[in-house]
Amino acid sequence: MIQVDDVRKKFGEQQVLRGVSFEVKKGSISTLIGRSGAGKSVLLRHMIGLDEPDSGHIVIDGSDIVGMKTRELNKIRRRFGVLFQDGALFDSMSVSENVAFPLREHSELNEKEIQDVVIQKLDAVGLRGHTEKYPSEISGGMRKRVGLARALALNPDIIFFDEPTSGLDPITRGAIYRFIEKTHLDGHITYFLVSHDISGVMAISDEIMMIHDGQIVACGTPESFRTSSDQVVRQFLSGSPDGPISID
Repeated sequence: MIQVDDVRKKFGEQQVLRGVSFEVKKGSISTLIGRSGAGKSVLLRHMIGLDEPDSGHIVIDGSDIVGMKTRELNKIRRRFGVLFQDGALFDSMSVSENVAFPLREHSELNEKEIQDVVIQKLDAVGLRGHTEKYPSEISGGMRKRVGLARALALNPDIIFFDEPTSGLDPITRGAIYRFIEKTHLDGHITYFLVSHDISGVMAISDEIMMIHDGQIVACGTPESFRTSSDQVVRQFLSGSPDGPISID
């Protein structure tokens, strides 16, 4: 579904992405991990077409989005759902209005059909009884779940998750991962997560890629990460400050 091929990006004198390459299988839950400043969020912005690399290719289901004209890129983007780190909800809209927003903007459904979809998606994330509340009236974990419901609204082919559990307590983090798993059960949507929450993503991912110093240093199943002898991987999994990785 996604192929990232030798993507490079430099900001001023800082080389952030140094030839990143990997593939994401259709219908999988794949996760990009790495420490803060490793290039995760920069790479995600490239994958959803917000930034363009200095060189390399990003192919979404056969279409290279690098250099693509805005009109064509927007057609590809309509196949995406994105759950941003802070949920990115509209404060002036209720929960139901937030989920309905992409349907009103990008579908030809009538209002009754839109409301049916809204209830269905909120039900999937356990928030059916909170439709009229506003983002300021619900918890951080609930806002993430509203963001997930909105990302699912247009039945996308791919959902990108930017640190879906950041700022949440361990119990709420676990709940978010359960909802991610639950909404992926049919396997028709490709989920791509960016995270540094290693314990959570190890439990739900089909494949994990680790980025370090702007390069992919490991790629494989959760089990292959658990048994890896690579020093950088083992240090990240253990959370140890010792070893070759410097503190920024």
